[in-house]
This record gives sequence, C-alpha cells and structure tokens, in this order.
Amino acid sequence: MDIADIATSDYVEVDADERLGKVRSVFERKNPKGIVVTEDSEYAGIITQRQLVQSHVEDDAKARALTRSAPKVDRTAGVREVARVLVEGGSKVAPVFEADRLWGIVTGDAILEAVLEHLDALDVEEIYTADVVTVTEDTHIGQAINHFRLPVLDDDGRLSGIVTTHDIVEVVVRDMETATRGDRAGDTDRILDIPVSNVMTSPVETTTHDETVRAAVERMLEDDYDGLLVTPDGDDRLVAGVITKTDVLRALTFTEEEHMDVQITNIALLETITREEIRQRIEQVADKYGEMQVQHAHVRFTEHKEKLRGTPLIQCQIRLRTNKGQAAGSGEGYGADAAFGVALDKLERNVLELKGVQADEEYRGQLLRKLGEL
Repeated sequence: MDIADIATSDYVEVDADERLGKVRSVFERKNPKGIVVTEDSEYAGIITQRQLVQSHVEDDAKARALTRSAPKVDRTAGVREVARVLVEGGSKVAPVFEADRLWGIVTGDAILEAVLEHLDALDVEEIYTADVVTVTEDTHIGQAINHFRLPVLDDDGRLSGIVTTHDIVEVVVRDMETATRGDRAGDTDRILDIPVSNVMTSPVETTTHDETVRAAVERMLEDDYDGLLVTPDGDDRLVAGVITKTDVLRALTFTEEEHMDVQITNIALLETITREEIRQRIEQVADKYGEMQVQHAHVRFTEHKEKLRGTPLIQCQIRLRTNKGQAAGSGEGYGADAAFGVALDKLERNVLELKGVQADEEYRGQLLRKLGEL
C-alpha cells in the first residue's frame, strides 16, 4: 500500500505572515492535526497544537515564529516508511510531495484508519508503553504541562480522569495571553496553579492487555483520543501503562532484519552520534544476555532549554521490548551522545534484573508476520 492511497490534498493552510491569533482560532474551530505554512506560495513548514501549548508567543506575532520543518514524504512511499518518519519526527502530520511540489498531507490518524482491519492480529499487551507517570487531582497545571496524557488518581488511588494536551490548550494558551495584559496582568501564576481536576477528561477511557489493538484504535479514532490507559483486568486502582496512536504507528515499523530494529524519536537532535552507533551500543548490551531476545528498541531524545557552552541539555530514554518484558533506562547529559551514554548505563542495570529468566522460544518476527498483509 502506497501513501498515495491515504494522503489527501485537502489541508489547512496559512501564510507565514498570518497572525498567530488567527492560527489559534483555526485550531479551535477546525481541530487539525497540524497547519501547513506557506511563504510566497511555497511550502515553509507546519505548526502543531503542541507548539502552541509550549509557546508564550503573543497573538500579534507572525505564524513564521512558530513554523518548524516537518518530515517530507513522497507520494510513492510505503506505509511502513511513512509511519517511521512520523514517529521519528515526533509529528502527527507530514507534507506529501510529488517531485518538488507540495501535493498534500498525510496524518497518523489516516494511516491507522487505512490499516485498521489488519490490527486484529495484535493485542494491546504486545505494543503498549509501560511505566507511565501519574498525577493527583490537586497537581497544578504548571507541574503537569511538561507531561502529556497523564493519568489522574483520586485520594483513594483510583483513576478519576486523564489530562492531555487538548485539555490544557485552552487554559494555558488562550488564558495565558489575557493573563499578561490589562486588568489580569500578573495572573500567569494563578493560571498555572489551577489543579488538573478542573481541566481533566473524566471518566477516563481504559483498555486491558488482551484487547485487540484494532478495538483500542477504533475507540481512539471515534472519540479523538491520542491514547488509552491500560489497566490489569480493568482494575481502576492500577495503571499498567498507556497505548497511544504513536505506539501503534511504531508497531507498523517493526521489521525482521539481521540487526535489531531501532526507532529514534527526535532524530534531528543527533549531532555527534549516528543511528548506527546507537544500534551497535544497544546490541552490545543486549548480547551480554543471550537468553533475552530484543524485539524492538525505542530511543527518545528531548532537548531542554539549558545549555553548556552552546551544547543543549538533552534527556534520553531507551526502551527495549523483549521476550522477557520491557526494560528501560533514562538519563541526561549535554549533547545526545552524553545523554545516551547515561541512559544506556541505567538500561544495562535494569536488564540485569531479567538475566536469570529462562529463554522462551527465539523471537522469529511474530509482529512482522501479523502485519504481513499490509
């Protein structure tokens, strides 16, 4: 299946000189996954809702102030390739080009809708992300804003809701603007001190390990959720993890190759280290424990504002999916190489906990075969 069968030429477009106030209103009215920005009728980049959440740029600024490049794909590219591009670029939308001309866009949702019938072959347990961060109902928005899709627990430790990007957009973007002007100037701190219980979505949508990925994705698409919380046997006092649309797109990229499949999110942050070096160093750790077969590795880099002699502070998270369960490690350092080294050391310590478990039958690409019809 080529992406030409999924992409659309019907997309939201604004000029680079358009006011951000207008861009914000477009998101509120049309709720697009992203807005294409053009300059002199040529493609310039995109603006996403997350950029608006994380920015305090005023409404009078131009759209180009928040425009960023997005991964480009060709109309003849395959679904697996485009899914990888979206995941590694940390984007929900990618511009689709025919030769050098912008033809349209493709979204992660459109890909999931196109492959929905094939997702019956997967269960949530096979691709969900474990070890999610949780907050309580009285956690302030200011504390939660750097985390998205956070499960919210009540005083008894039961799930009472979830706070997402969509839930805080209106408060943190629209109200932040009025909080810096006129009679409400200086109210910024009060907005950030609002408890998440005031803006969270409740009741929360959950899934279980044995639900099919198709059923989970159908609910996400129908209700416009980015993800569902995973609870063991439906017990709302325990949160085992979360399954997101990104997790499903990532599963579409799994391959059966001679070498380990490694996915990198925010690959643009790599400067002094390459994808191949990352794969080799993870393999060196995994090869120490022959009874554990690594099915997939995911490496995420996140840049912080702090810098040391021009080098940004970066957080690295590594997660391995193995026949013994999931293993993860995270760390920070100045530059991607340093951050990756710290995360890899922590990962190896966590992998040691899996060392004594007897090996299951060698992994032979079950996920690839299940998705072989694509």
